[in-house]
Amino acid sequence: MAMDKTFNAAEAEARLSEAWEKAGCFRAGANAKRSETYSVMIPPPNVTGVLHMGHAFNNTLQDILIRWKRMQGYDTLWQPGTDHAGIATQMVVERELAKTQQPSRGELGREKFLEKIWEWKEQSGGTIINQLKRLGASCDYDRTAFTMAGAQGDTRTGHENSPNFHDAVIKVFVEMYNKGLIYRGKRLVNWDPHFETAISDLEVENIEVAGHMWHFKYPLAGGATYTYVEKDEDGNVTLEEERDYISIATTRPETMLGDGAVAVHPSDERYAPIVGMLCEIPVGPKAQRRLIPIITDEYPDKDFGSGAVKITGAHDFNDYQVAKRGGIPMYNLMDTKANMRSDGAPYVQEATTAQAIANGEAEFTEASIAAMNLVPEEYRGLDRFEARKRVVADITAEGLAVMQTVTKTVKDEDGNENDISETVPYVENKPIMQPFGDRSKVVIEPMLTDQWFVDAAKIVGPALDAVKDGTVKILPESGEKTYYHWLENIEPWCISRQLWWGHQIPVWFDTDGNQYCAESFESAAELARQKHGADVEIRERSTGDEFTVEGQRKAPNPSKSQIGNPQVKMKTTSVTLERDPDVLDTWFSSGLWPIGTLGWPEQTEELAKYFPTSTLVTGQDILFFWVARMMMMQLAVLDQDLPVEKRIPFDTVYLHGLVRDAKGKKMSKSTGNAVDPLEIIDEYGADALRFTNAAMASLGGVLKLDMQRIAGYRNFGTKLWNAVNFAHFNNVYDAETPAYACPDAKAAVNQWIIGETAKVRVEVDAALEAYRFNDAALGLYAFVWGKVCDWYIELSKPLFGSEDEAVIAETRQTLGWVLDQCMILLHPIMPFITEELWGNTAKRDTMLVHEDWPTYGTELVNADADAEMNWVITAIENIRSTRAQMHVPAGAKIPMVVTEFSDQARAAWEKNEAMIQKLARITTLEQVESFPKGCASVAAPGASFGLPLADVIDVDAEKARLEKTLGKLAKELGGLRGRLNNPKFAASAPEEVVAEARENLALREEEEAKIKEALARLAEIG
Repeated sequence: MAMDKTFNAAEAEARLSEAWEKAGCFRAGANAKRSETYSVMIPPPNVTGVLHMGHAFNNTLQDILIRWKRMQGYDTLWQPGTDHAGIATQMVVERELAKTQQPSRGELGREKFLEKIWEWKEQSGGTIINQLKRLGASCDYDRTAFTMAGAQGDTRTGHENSPNFHDAVIKVFVEMYNKGLIYRGKRLVNWDPHFETAISDLEVENIEVAGHMWHFKYPLAGGATYTYVEKDEDGNVTLEEERDYISIATTRPETMLGDGAVAVHPSDERYAPIVGMLCEIPVGPKAQRRLIPIITDEYPDKDFGSGAVKITGAHDFNDYQVAKRGGIPMYNLMDTKANMRSDGAPYVQEATTAQAIANGEAEFTEASIAAMNLVPEEYRGLDRFEARKRVVADITAEGLAVMQTVTKTVKDEDGNENDISETVPYVENKPIMQPFGDRSKVVIEPMLTDQWFVDAAKIVGPALDAVKDGTVKILPESGEKTYYHWLENIEPWCISRQLWWGHQIPVWFDTDGNQYCAESFESAAELARQKHGADVEIRERSTGDEFTVEGQRKAPNPSKSQIGNPQVKMKTTSVTLERDPDVLDTWFSSGLWPIGTLGWPEQTEELAKYFPTSTLVTGQDILFFWVARMMMMQLAVLDQDLPVEKRIPFDTVYLHGLVRDAKGKKMSKSTGNAVDPLEIIDEYGADALRFTNAAMASLGGVLKLDMQRIAGYRNFGTKLWNAVNFAHFNNVYDAETPAYACPDAKAAVNQWIIGETAKVRVEVDAALEAYRFNDAALGLYAFVWGKVCDWYIELSKPLFGSEDEAVIAETRQTLGWVLDQCMILLHPIMPFITEELWGNTAKRDTMLVHEDWPTYGTELVNADADAEMNWVITAIENIRSTRAQMHVPAGAKIPMVVTEFSDQARAAWEKNEAMIQKLARITTLEQVESFPKGCASVAAPGASFGLPLADVIDVDAEKARLEKTLGKLAKELGGLRGRLNNPKFAASAPEEVVAEARENLALREEEEAKIKEALARLAEIG
């Protein structure tokens, strides 16, 4: 069989991928030879996505596991699919409409816009799935699922074998609603003013930006005063003055209009005299300024700023918790675009009502508070940042900004510098962490809105217990602590989004605000008849263009935001129902991924066979957002009569971190260090990228992608290719050669490599069982490159040159079998080059992807041959190392002497003398009483060798060269140690810079040790 000189990855990868798929190699159950199943659910990438390094890494690990288990004969399923990605998809299609000058989303209306999304989905929605094929991902692509499959507008193209995911999502919502696990309420959420929707924490990027902190005075009501006292750590008074105000600091002055209280810590003695008193919000028309109470709460830090914080429950997550604890009203100041509200009653009326509430003279409800607009007319309709400027200016002009004295240097007319003091508003210029929408790139606003929530506290218990009792294992174990922390402190889960693309919430409202939750309008209508009478006509109002209620959220009718407080009485002859226009958060639908893709709620064959699934490979960042929610939802919705182990979504979770660059920095397009995996595949081939991913996948380790490693692992593939070419050259293969069986070898070299193969098989299986992908990869690298390509091929050359045909035949059989094992063991990591070699090396009954995984073990190790050949290799390596250290010319053949020689060492030498002499470039070996002058010692087990080098190298020149190198190295080491021993460097330098310095120090110390060892050898010589 003729082989190309090198592996043409670009040509072979596409051809092999097509051949695998055409032969059905990846289908569920392919190559199944045992009853046990092994199933993996792909973390569904966004349908808008393209392959990035995180996908490439994550899917490489999944593919390694599934190929390994498939070769072991398990009944396997790797379920592929994509998430409908609400915001991302809506954004992509809106941009496409604008680019092609088509009507906008608003102009199209909901139904027509959704048609446009489905058109885009059929044309472009399969991009990332096709890119996964380039990576070699062996998913069952015939089963490609989609989290909106079955929804209105789905043409089912490409989803013939995909279950109706939409119906499963709606069924779960209805069941959870009926069990009291889902409710609608008003809570604080992350609000994206660009997309005008709530978003999850994962869609928020906290970025450090230049910011300001303004310090303002809140005057005490009625002109009251108190003695303000500050003390040092020893209790000595450092400041004492009469004040008629309490000072607060804020980075968002525009939200002061919605303050409900000022809070101080209970132990803060400075404010003890005024706790319980009222103070005045220092902004807005003077006659209507609200008075708010000064309260105590554990939240304020008395050592930060003034120790007093304003509580604006509708605009800050920490304040929200304080307001809930204290029963403080929460006033929403902004509309859905984060402009200051312009709706509602005049400010004078609203402020009067709010003051009555604060005085305890009026009762309030969520609905009444939500309707109130406490933005004065002069700020209404302003952008929030413009309002901020106006508020600061107005407070400062009134003299209610805290002032400070600063000194600055100015020059007079003659150029002389003079220091002058002036009093200016106290404004701190400091970096602050600001939340941005990861897609919109606008500042996220905490917003108090009506949303749908899962009462997560009611379903979290089984999900916690399943991990605590070991039913589900999280790796690394540190992930379990994070999991417990999140779930033990769980808050209600906001599952509604103010979008058009997604699973529309299956709840209809009548004009009294009554809710009817059902899987269809017909079912909702039946519920309405039960309430209003069997003879009542039920009509449906279509969910058209949304409109705004109370300037803060979308709703289907004016009274919906005041459910339970009906304002319009319906006639009994007919009832109009309108469906909630909101859609479900994509995390809700993807929370059903394991069962939804297997056909639930139908009791399908796939569901019975492959659920619970086996291993989930995913990122640490979505442990809560996806992993925990899958756990909670599967355990909550599946038949409660089933044992827990039958309801868990998976038994093992493997968590990994972000793929970073070679220096450990986070990859991003803005910093220019992002890497496109498809470009890597184009240049180096998919196998090199896959092997790199496996090699850096240490459990819990930092994932550093180094392009030099990728190039090195491509060379590793070439090394294996060349080994097979060597086998062809030695007539190991021809067109009719059957696959070689493991021979009953007689030659020690052959016995040794068979044993080494057995050792690495055991090592690889143990590593993969423990999810130590790096150990499996690096063990195979050391075996294939070091043991097979470097040593066995060299050691086999004398055997191939033997005149004994039996020895040659045995060596051919051994080499053929060993190379087959290399291909089999490497296949899960490097599928393309191994499959190509498999088809070029023998007459095969099956493709490598379905070859049986070996089960042999250490019974193949011959202890005598192992000891003998490992001695030979050690001796040759040590001789070569000494020659290299002493700068002996590579081509020089020199004699060697020995002073100590055990029987075992002597026997190993004598059996392999010709081989050692050839590979170590030794002419003769003479046993002597002691080393002659000018010898460099070489150690080997049971022997003490010496290389007479006095007449071969210039000892003095070598000493001078090494000492000069050592001197330069000492300066480098001093600098590195100085930096690392400097506490300021360790504290202030970026983590990746410190890590790089430590790595450099370790490398330089290793180099120093080798040079010192070489100098010691030179000292022996002369």
